Amino acid sequence: MSKLNGMEENARVKGDLRFAFGKNWSSFLAFVNEVSLEEATRSITNALRQNDLANLAFLDIGCGSGLFSLAARRLGAVVRSFDFDVDSVRCTEQLKEQYYPHDPDWIIERVSVLDADYVKRLGLFDVVYAWGVLHHTGDLRRALGYVASFVRPGGHLIISIYNDQGHWSKIWLWIKRTYNRLPGFLRLPFMLAVMMPRELRSLVFSLVTLRPTRYLKTWFNYRQLRGMSKWHDLVDWVGGYPFEVAKPEEIVFYFKDRGFELVGMTTCAGEIGCNEYVFRL
Repeated sequence: MSKLNGMEENARVKGDLRFAFGKNWSSFLAFVNEVSLEEATRSITNALRQNDLANLAFLDIGCGSGLFSLAARRLGAVVRSFDFDVDSVRCTEQLKEQYYPHDPDWIIERVSVLDADYVKRLGLFDVVYAWGVLHHTGDLRRALGYVASFVRPGGHLIISIYNDQGHWSKIWLWIKRTYNRLPGFLRLPFMLAVMMPRELRSLVFSLVTLRPTRYLKTWFNYRQLRGMSKWHDLVDWVGGYPFEVAKPEEIVFYFKDRGFELVGMTTCAGEIGCNEYVFRL
């Protein structure tokens, strides 16, 4: 992964420059409802092509809002969730308290996937889920290696990794660094300045093609995509730092060399965003 290695050095950061992922997810919790949960649940079942996770061990790495841990628990899995960000851990604990209080089959911890001691004692899981997480660790290659070690033979790995756009990825790296270096009151204006041209292009395209409601639907129906909020995804995209990228073939061959079989993949066709992978060991 030569390109990945090139981005890796740039992505190593001190904690004070790291994006506050958990604070973003904390505000997202107000939008979580049965629709969100149903869509998150459907996202997992579609990836695994099975509707029942009863008694399967499910590991949610970088659990964020906790929504997908909750979805896995609802499907019957025995869930372990962890995140480096203390606010993300609190979000997950809040959802657990709301839906599964005092449940021994859902464990939540604050830890980093790069914690070598934790990795050694974690054990194996039937489903390992790391969605939009590993490229924010500051050491994507090491994180990928650790994640591979968590999967039980016959188990599944579900991940999404930022797409490598070459020159554009370097520009996004600068944007993300700049966002996190700005004082708090300037971050929202900066985010709007970055994303407004792209959003306006989408709006104009919907008008030119005589489909004026198409753009609005991307906002109001966004929750139907994995139960997420478009606004919170935009903030996460502009501010999400550390930031590393990889080409689809780099990820596929990385896991193929470690005995994994690719059973599902969705790419963003060279655009910004994440490529999505489902592997089976």
